[in-house]
Amino acid sequence: MKLTIDPQIKETLSDFKIGVIHYNNITVSDSPQMLKGRLQLFQEQLYFELEDKEFTDFPGLLEWQLIWKALGADPSRYRPSAEALYRRIKKQNYLSVVDSAVDMNSFLSLQYEIPLGLYDADKVEGDIEIAVGTNADRYEGLNNRINTLTGILVSKDAQGAFGSPYVDSKRTAVTEQTKNAVHIFYLRPSMAKDTALQLLTAASNMFTGINGGDAEIYVV
Repeated sequence: MKLTIDPQIKETLSDFKIGVIHYNNITVSDSPQMLKGRLQLFQEQLYFELEDKEFTDFPGLLEWQLIWKALGADPSRYRPSAEALYRRIKKQNYLSVVDSAVDMNSFLSLQYEIPLGLYDADKVEGDIEIAVGTNADRYEGLNNRINTLTGILVSKDAQGAFGSPYVDSKRTAVTEQTKNAVHIFYLRPSMAKDTALQLLTAASNMFTGINGGDAEIYVV
């Protein structure tokens, strides 16, 4: 499985890049108390920080608002997933624990201020392309709605769109039966490639520290 980026995106955002981690032989289960505690504490700290800050005071959230607009999406109607998490926390609508993979994904998205997508690699058919969505790109999302992804970045496989930095599909969702996964990091374009690789290394170490398995990282 390889990942490519539609050249149209690079024409609009020359520094656009995606980080990818492939995990093999992971074990997804109930989150350990350590992860639950870190996720809860981080949200509580963010809540107090958000009392004095605007969302655009967070560099990652600001950069993704600008990416959203540049590619044709409306950031006031469809929010990048990282910003949506921050908005929940501002309302003290803290995230419920799900499992050791999803909770780690949420923690990393909050920490790095960027959208992430975590998918069951065995449910992805063929290679992955990152492209700007059209009216034809739609799926049943984890928000329990049919989402049309016009003007929003999408991840596509041989079956069609399955993920985005807005909301992911149920088709490729990670569950406790998942053994192999692909983790897509919608990196800030301003981030240097070396810094991005350091971020992916740290994230993969945290993820496999909880879920086991081994990881392969790269930046596209």
